[in-house]
Amino acid sequence: MNASKILVVDDESDIRRLLQEILTEEGYEVEVAADAGQARAARARQTPDLVLLDIWMPDTDGITLLREWSNEASDACPVVMMSGHGTVDTAVEATRLGAYDFVEKPLSLAKLLRTVERALDAKSRRPSGKFVNAGASAVMAPVGRSRAMTQLRSELMRLAAYSAPLLLLGESGTDREQMARFVHQSGASAAGPFVVVDSRTLREENAAATLLGVDASQPGRLEQARKGTLFLGDIEDMPESTQRLLSGLLESGRFVRAGGEAAALETRIISSARPGIVNRVLAEDFRRDLYAQLSVLMVRVPSLRDYAEDVPELLRHYVDALTETEGLRFRRFSVAAQNRLRNYPWPDNGRELRNLTRRFLLNSGPEEIGLEEVERELSAQTPADEPLVKHDLLALPLREAREQFERAYLQQQLLLCNGKVGLLAKRVDMERTHLYRKLRSLGIEIGHGAEE
Repeated sequence: MNASKILVVDDESDIRRLLQEILTEEGYEVEVAADAGQARAARARQTPDLVLLDIWMPDTDGITLLREWSNEASDACPVVMMSGHGTVDTAVEATRLGAYDFVEKPLSLAKLLRTVERALDAKSRRPSGKFVNAGASAVMAPVGRSRAMTQLRSELMRLAAYSAPLLLLGESGTDREQMARFVHQSGASAAGPFVVVDSRTLREENAAATLLGVDASQPGRLEQARKGTLFLGDIEDMPESTQRLLSGLLESGRFVRAGGEAAALETRIISSARPGIVNRVLAEDFRRDLYAQLSVLMVRVPSLRDYAEDVPELLRHYVDALTETEGLRFRRFSVAAQNRLRNYPWPDNGRELRNLTRRFLLNSGPEEIGLEEVERELSAQTPADEPLVKHDLLALPLREAREQFERAYLQQQLLLCNGKVGLLAKRVDMERTHLYRKLRSLGIEIGHGAEE
């Protein structure tokens, strides 16, 4: 068996030498590069099985090099990023671009060797040794560095190694299909198809034809997803007759192709449901046996309210994605605007945030999206006669609800005072110095002439 080839890219000679010695002793074939130019040349000579890539280098940084390599689908291989500086932001960016993992300096050699083994194992499980890099999985990776999203990414990656049915439980708008694609691309069936079925379309009259096919020219979804993944969205909307059909297929582990030939069910089933499905099962409105079959593995997808601290990062992510994929005009959010959106409860979760970002980019206006523009957009989504205290406050913890109420209260009062802080201080009966401090802490912008 040939030794795996590892390319180490780092501008520190001591680290290059150390890693070369350690990895060579472990039986790997190691080549080193001191900068991006040498790395490109080494990769052009021979595609490695794994790249250990430093982020901070003198000529071209590792993130730029990773982005460059992510477009080369012909020879994609796993990349593990290394850095001792700015690890939070760079780790998130590296994940987006498809890096397999991220290790911090000073390096823990035990952890590094485990990471190397996992990355090479992941590569070996893909046909022709091909590793799905940024072109396939980076867009799917859940974005965010909060504890909730860090745990979610870790759990999805862990469960991607299995073939058992997986149920993604979460509210509407939580991008459960995106999570399913991420699991698919991160698992052994990544080279296979990913087929989506909306459970609401599986009516009694068409469920069998949709899943099993009509004839050889019209194969069913199970055949189309063979050796890959079948994603069933919103299974709680599946009619009872379809539930019975699907339960029978999962129980037998076989299905009959269009044309009469029986075949093994060589497809991973990933499904999604809203949290209310548990009550449906208890009330016997959803088949208990099917629920058990589909939820062998389960992940609870958090609502955006559970990781609201990631909203500023998600805003930047969606701006970048929409300007690149849809050609929309680039705009950025002010700190006050980001803070306001961070405290909004997002009843429709990530989908609402993505759509709101798109509307902002479609709007005319200055490059910076300020707090006023955000308030106008949010107020347009709230009935005009809605009492101030009911503006999305009941979904928030007390501290955040109080902060949001104070912001809305002072913004309205400031408008009545024509932006003059002196008048505002008298109107709300607050000492001016304390008022300035409060306005700054709430992210309320004060225009020129506020003192007059």
